[in-house]
Amino acid sequence: MARRPQAGTRAAAVLGAAVGAALGAVAARAAFAAFRRRPPIGDEKTADEYWTRVNHRGEPVTLLEGPAFAAGAVAASALAPGLPVRARAAAVLAGAGSGVLGAYDDLFGTTSSKGFKGHLAALARGEVTSGAVKILGIGATGLAAAALSPRDARSGGVLARSLDTLVDGALIAGSANLANLFDLRPGRAIKVGLLAGAPLLAASIAAPYGPRSRQAAALTAVPLGAAAALLPEDLGERAMLGDAGANALGALLGLAATARLGRPGRIAALGVVAALTAASEKVSFTKVIAGNRVLNRLDMLGRRAPQTTSGTPGSRG
Repeated sequence: MARRPQAGTRAAAVLGAAVGAALGAVAARAAFAAFRRRPPIGDEKTADEYWTRVNHRGEPVTLLEGPAFAAGAVAASALAPGLPVRARAAAVLAGAGSGVLGAYDDLFGTTSSKGFKGHLAALARGEVTSGAVKILGIGATGLAAAALSPRDARSGGVLARSLDTLVDGALIAGSANLANLFDLRPGRAIKVGLLAGAPLLAASIAAPYGPRSRQAAALTAVPLGAAAALLPEDLGERAMLGDAGANALGALLGLAATARLGRPGRIAALGVVAALTAASEKVSFTKVIAGNRVLNRLDMLGRRAPQTTSGTPGSRG
């Protein structure tokens, strides 16, 4: 008899996560269809100028998948069951802020500086690049989302809570940037997001039921549902997340991690994100993945066979 309430609350968590994922999927597909008819910037005549890029094969793909993901995930976060007002606000801010800043870099960015280090080096020389604007903006957005996120399960005094906010903000912003580093081949960023988010969702549902678990399950399920719904477009090389979608995906999963993980787990997660970001400045993720049989099979799953010729300038990667 004692197990029945626990089983019932866990079933409620599963149902809430399923509803959140479904909302994310429906909203993302609806936003993608709407943006294909009427782009968020430009019109029918200028849509290609703003929203079409050349991928690694030298073929045109649309960037509208990114704004569609961000808009769908933000809308679903605002409607998903099981979230208090502060958690909804944090998700909307993280998803919308990172998505808008990513879209700014997609549309108006230049290639004069590349990578986290390159943009900060340019900033130190007095050159404000679009990438630097995005990095600083997403950092501020991540910190604001972390400050909004509910903290009823956190312990410690003012200093400890302030440090929690800094760690959480860095994790949200760092995850946004890291997800974008994987958006170099069809479906890769979404696959990484699904592989990272699935254990987080499972842990949220399996944990002792309470406000923290319920919030984490909903916060994780929404971006996973939106990403899965757009994966066929990405794998089919008809669309790509771009900075707008990848940044929003990473930020929302980073926010979900701050809701589920305890302080040691969040610090460890931030360490992993920082280490991978630093490694990206020295090594090519694409070469590492191609050189590992398991990773390469996962990366190629659902994709067209690779071409032997190199991509053209301005390509996806």
